[in-house]
Amino acid sequence: MISVRSEREIDLLREANQIVAKVHDALQAMVAPGITTAELDAVAEDIILSSDAKPAFKGYHGFPASTCISVDEEIVHGIPGNRKLQSGEIVSIDVGVAYRGYYGDAAVSWPCGEIDAERQALLEATDMALSEAIKAAAAGNVLQDIGRAVELVCLPKGYGIVRDFVGHGIGTAMHEEPQIPNYDDGRKGPRLKAGMVFAIEPMINLGTEKFRVLEDDWTAVTLDGKPSAHFEHSVVVREGGGEILSGSKVHSWGQRKAS
Repeated sequence: MISVRSEREIDLLREANQIVAKVHDALQAMVAPGITTAELDAVAEDIILSSDAKPAFKGYHGFPASTCISVDEEIVHGIPGNRKLQSGEIVSIDVGVAYRGYYGDAAVSWPCGEIDAERQALLEATDMALSEAIKAAAAGNVLQDIGRAVELVCLPKGYGIVRDFVGHGIGTAMHEEPQIPNYDDGRKGPRLKAGMVFAIEPMINLGTEKFRVLEDDWTAVTLDGKPSAHFEHSVVVREGGGEILSGSKVHSWGQRKAS
């Protein structure tokens, strides 16, 4: 069963997601060569707690940190630690919060210092894929349209679309129905209704979509060692397309327009 949220609930989801956006704004300003991922995580936790919210990831199935920070070849679920960022890397930061019984969740990938043209193109394509997927989150469409929108951006470029990790519904739990593939799985899925709320999150690799999980049992890395990008917004289905709840007033990821 996919929940359809009232406007009061959507307002609470927006408040939770605006805390997430505030964290992203603060961390993006800190991303630079030499800083550790643990330092970024500590700032994120402080902002979340000072906002009367809780880090949704910390303790979730034993995850030990408040954010997932995945660097370059790491796709998702990177555990913050002593790794120092280096110029030329992609830094993907995923933030989740619990606030007044509702959840917020968003991710964005940033360049650390100067990155090469391949990495820059990957960031732009993944951002565009999210933007097109959000447009497809329109009442009357079917779930399949969201994954198809990602494919239409990324497959022609030869990128690997990660299939084993997917988007999800979000509301009074961090992960709710439905699962949202970032590819066309051949099934139409349910008809989208206004008021459904989804976390849409394409994860796109420069090379193969295949991955392995490190010995920490969390961090997923590309099998060929090539970089990956991850962009995510929490979105409410509306008549004309998805409304972003986790949008930042400073940064506009997931709102890229086709050239």
